[in-house]
Amino acid sequence: MAVSSCSFPPRVFNAYSSFECRSDPDFSGTPTGEKPRIGSNRRVTASLFCTGGGGLSSLIFRFPPNFVRQLSVKARRNCSNIGVAQVVAASWSNGPTSGYPSSAAAAACQAAAASVPVSDDVAVVEGCIDNDSVQIGDSYDSKTSFLSSDGSITVHAGERLGRGIVTDAITTPVVNTSAYFFKKTQELIDFKEKRHTSFEYGRYGNPTTVVAEEKISALEGAESTLIMASGMCASTVMLMALVPAGGHIVTTTDCYRKTRIFIETILPKMGISATVIDPADVDGLESALNKNKVSLFFTESPTNPFLRCVDIEKVSKLCHSKGTLVCIDGTFATPLNQKALALGADLVLHSATKFIGGHNDVLAGCISGSEKLVTEIRTLHHILGGTLNPNAAYLIIRGMKTLHLRVQQQNSTALRMAEVLEAHPRVKRVYYPGLPSHPEHEIAKRQMTGFGGVVSFEVDGDLMTTIKFVDALKIPYIAPSFGGCESIVDQPAIMSYWDLSQAERSKYGILDNLIRFSFGVEDFEDLKADILQALETIA
Repeated sequence: MAVSSCSFPPRVFNAYSSFECRSDPDFSGTPTGEKPRIGSNRRVTASLFCTGGGGLSSLIFRFPPNFVRQLSVKARRNCSNIGVAQVVAASWSNGPTSGYPSSAAAAACQAAAASVPVSDDVAVVEGCIDNDSVQIGDSYDSKTSFLSSDGSITVHAGERLGRGIVTDAITTPVVNTSAYFFKKTQELIDFKEKRHTSFEYGRYGNPTTVVAEEKISALEGAESTLIMASGMCASTVMLMALVPAGGHIVTTTDCYRKTRIFIETILPKMGISATVIDPADVDGLESALNKNKVSLFFTESPTNPFLRCVDIEKVSKLCHSKGTLVCIDGTFATPLNQKALALGADLVLHSATKFIGGHNDVLAGCISGSEKLVTEIRTLHHILGGTLNPNAAYLIIRGMKTLHLRVQQQNSTALRMAEVLEAHPRVKRVYYPGLPSHPEHEIAKRQMTGFGGVVSFEVDGDLMTTIKFVDALKIPYIAPSFGGCESIVDQPAIMSYWDLSQAERSKYGILDNLIRFSFGVEDFEDLKADILQALETIA
């Protein structure tokens, strides 16, 4: 934070508690409790301490962990600033007894400070100058990054190369605030006239949330990402922002049921109609594009729960030839297994609740794409709300650091178990894009590097037989959702479609014997043994 006013009493003082890294003996002889007081919103700079005529003796002055960064938001990359810190440290540790550094040390400090190039990013403070009250770090730039693999990006993107929170903490701090203050009314006016940067209000942004957004952008290769309170929030806001009243969209038969409900019941109230096609029906898509002025093609790939795959490159070229946007919900794929934007999609959406968060402990949704499109969605989002709490953003950041490890394990387990299930006499059919029997296996091989951690399959039996199988499982939880460390199993006929009759469920392909199994990070052999023993109970 910046200095807006500053003064120190002319006395010898020991390091104040917030500056201490460890408990060391106090050799200064200063009475306990006599410590300089600086408001929590003050930034200490080198030249501030270079204006006196004395020095400190018999005093171990410990720097705050983020002191060098406090000199400049680019201090990690600016050796001159580190030199300033070293000069100041020497003057404090080795100078003659007094309340301030010696004049020689002060001169050296001023000379070192003068050598620091002054720019918009570096402010050398002479005495007490009122600087910006919010110190914003550098944004992550994937184009200049030394991180070449997805695994490294999930760990460091948005953080290692600079973030909007100036700190030496390895983990990104949680900024719990509902609003941001302005020092003077003129600063507020400057903000309103776009000469000053601020989030202004918690609904419009948060430093912790920005780190999560930048991490996802880097992973997706996107210009911008907007993270929201849930996957459904991301879907609904995106649809309302990009499809005009009276517009038309194309979507696919197999999808998350709440998405279908929104398209079938809410969008018509806005005069928005929809054409629903099979995920592989490119001819049906072309026909819809020719008959209607289609604003958006929106589909999951892979889909829920049958894991159907859309040829993203092909449909993107077709849609763009008609001026239609393409948004892919890649939740089942994850950004590691599929790069929808690189394949031609305009936007990619995720329920970050699932694999991205990865620990069954947070709700979030995100949408990534060009700055222009994401800004349109962001504008409506600021009106509707659905803001992600910064504590939830922290959980997303933490979860993403192990995303590549979890997904590798889940890809491997799911593929191996799909093969085991397909060969088992008590299983009628398996839905998994990694299997040659899957209708879009060739498409999946072409556009995915892994096939995901979810396998759907039909056991040989009726509703009660399927219930018996599910209840015999010992490892997975019976629950909605997927993509976490813990395996989860559910019967879609009961979990998601129980309010419909059997005949109505069948229209969507949801049979009573359908199982959706999300594999966690448990050992493959343990999961295999558990599933096989459960299948034996219905033999």
